[in-house]
Order: sequence, then C-alpha cells, then structure tokens
Amino acid sequence: MRDDDTSWDEDVRLAVYHAFADRGRAPSAPELADAAGGSLAVAKQALHRLAEAHHLVLDECEHVVLAHPFAAKSLGFSVMGSHTLWWGGCAWDSFAIPHLVADEPEVLVATRCPGCGQPHALVVNRAAPPEGAQVAHFLVPAARMWDDVLHTCGHQRLFCCESCVDAWLAATGHAKGYVMDLVTLWRLARGWYEGRLERGYRRREPDSAVAYFAEAGLTGPFWAAPARV
Repeated sequence: MRDDDTSWDEDVRLAVYHAFADRGRAPSAPELADAAGGSLAVAKQALHRLAEAHHLVLDECEHVVLAHPFAAKSLGFSVMGSHTLWWGGCAWDSFAIPHLVADEPEVLVATRCPGCGQPHALVVNRAAPPEGAQVAHFLVPAARMWDDVLHTCGHQRLFCCESCVDAWLAATGHAKGYVMDLVTLWRLARGWYEGRLERGYRRREPDSAVAYFAEAGLTGPFWAAPARV
C-alpha cells in the first residue's frame, strides 16, 4: 500500500467529520488508521491532502484543529446539544452545528463578548433564528478567509451590540470588518455545510459561494468571490 494512495481520502475525511459530529472530538490515531485500510501513514497523507483542499486544518503535530464547523480546541464558543458538547470554530460554525448534526436539532451556544466580557448564551435551532440584540463581527473578508484560517475563525465573534464592536476595534487597532445581526448569521450558517457528513461532498465553487452569501443577505466587496471556500 502506497503512502500516496488517494483512494482512502474520502474515508479519512468521513472518519474525521463523524468523530467530531458524534463524539465532539477528533478521531484517534487507531480510528484514522482503520479509515485508511489499517495504515496510519496512509491516513496522515490523506489528512495533508484534505488540508490542502481546505476540508480541514492541521497543526504542526499533524493533529486536526478544525474540521468546519467543528474545532478540536476552544476558539471562543462552546456548543452544547442534548448528547454532545462541541467547540464551535467561530460564530458562523457554532450556529451551523444544529443544521448539520441530524440528532441535535437544537443547541446552546455560549460565548463572551470580546468588547466587554459579557457572557452570552443563545438557543440555536433549525426552525428559526434566535432572538437577541447581539451582533456578529467578521474581521476578515471572504476572499482572504483561508490566508490564515485560525486567525479568521478567531475573529468571527459575537458582541453585545455594535458599540461593543467599536470599542474592541479601538482597543485592538483592527479596521472594521462586517457586522450582521443574529438573523443574518443564522441564514448564513443554516445551509453552508449541507452534505458535509455525507460521502462525495464537494466544496462550493467561488460563484456558488457568492450566490449563497447573497441569498443570506450578504453582498458587497466584503463578500466578493473567495479563491477557495
């Protein structure tokens, strides 16, 4: 069996995503090996190809850090379902989890406002957006989100209101990105990862991504076509 055998890539991808979806954690080394015909070396090669294709993010130790919408460590959001507790990769990802995981149609998303430290807990489900005056601020434009995806995800946060966004921007020196209400965030999240837990999933082409953003009410230069999504 060759280390560059790409025929196992989809099995490894599914093993990663189902470990996160079902158990709230990345797969173990034995689980990865099982997904690649018993070879951890083949599984690691598959992980690197999947990372290059933006299906997941690896750290320097070849561990999966992100498999959107799931994270292997805290990036500012916990997402609690009836049976599973996840780390959400960002505000977008945290709102997406109940739309993706069939057995968890409603979750409790918990975070803190980066501007003032106020804790927030929102019930997010598939039926309708949560009520609340909170806003999401995305720092990095769509076309640049994969330049440093951990930085991007770490700066897609929920704030009490736009005043807290402005206070945080003044304190950090960042330029203002994009501010949206909870309804728009929910619309963005609800179908973005559709099919990701299924065999044969394909990532959106840039034009398809822009059309999806527009359907959620997100248009303009900030949401211009990304090179890869």
